[in-house]
Amino acid sequence: MKRVGVVYHSVSGCSKVLAESVVEGVNTLEKCIGVALEIQGESIRHGRYEDQSLLAQLDQCEAIVMGSPTFMGTVSAQFKAFMDAASERYGDRCWLDKLAAGFTVGSNFSGDQLGTIRTLQVFAAQMGMLWVPLDILPSQDSLGRNRGGCQSGLVAVAEGAGEIHELDRLTAVHLGRRIAGLALRTSDFRTTFLD
Repeated sequence: MKRVGVVYHSVSGCSKVLAESVVEGVNTLEKCIGVALEIQGESIRHGRYEDQSLLAQLDQCEAIVMGSPTFMGTVSAQFKAFMDAASERYGDRCWLDKLAAGFTVGSNFSGDQLGTIRTLQVFAAQMGMLWVPLDILPSQDSLGRNRGGCQSGLVAVAEGAGEIHELDRLTAVHLGRRIAGLALRTSDFRTTFLD
């Protein structure tokens, strides 16, 4: 069974909706299981993220999808604290060659959400992970998904407190299904060439 961890921070509930939708997409494929792991503020003490059990769960995942609201053009402080704590795995290359993807949500279409996605991409690269972009061409999807038009990751726009547009939710489901499918395909490569 291939595990996909969806680690996220949510303030208004929008990132939580997207995380649960990614998990829904992962769980549409046999031999894959998605698990949502929320970054809680009480897990941060003196500016440092301390939930080692959450990090250990991610160590066991084939792929990790990361999600944060966009604050001032980047991830939330809580998500950054998680990234700093996870970087302790850098030297041991614990997450080497795991698949990675990301999503974010902002309050409008021009809220610098791409800065958040790029922060997640750079973090994944530093950890030796393989970034999975969104594969839905904007304005060409028959269902209207990827309405934000970002290829690097899912960019959503909040409709209100805890409310996500249905097309953004469906894009998140697609992202989950995509990364789960790739996790199934690449596991043979990892076993053959990297062990």
